[in-house]
Amino acid sequence: MGSRLIKRRLEDVQRQLAQARESLGVLEEQVAVWNDALDDARIRALVSETPLQSREYDELSRHVMVANAEMKRRAQEVREFMTARDELLREWTPKDDNG
Repeated sequence: MGSRLIKRRLEDVQRQLAQARESLGVLEEQVAVWNDALDDARIRALVSETPLQSREYDELSRHVMVANAEMKRRAQEVREFMTARDELLREWTPKDDNG
């Protein structure tokens, strides 16, 4: 693969990596908030002992579980982009950029 093509591919992977990291960061913040809400819902369900509070806790619990799975998927995506970037960096020779 030519140096120019590698450089272009490297720029694309770096852009995708930055987007994936940002997306993961946003999701991590959301999950932290949802985990706090889940703790509150658990306490309300225990204290009130009503079916409605238990159902709200169960629904939020499922939501947090799905969000955690998505967070793991996005973290894996970040790792894959980092691996692809590292491989491209090993192939790239900056001195040949002009041609």
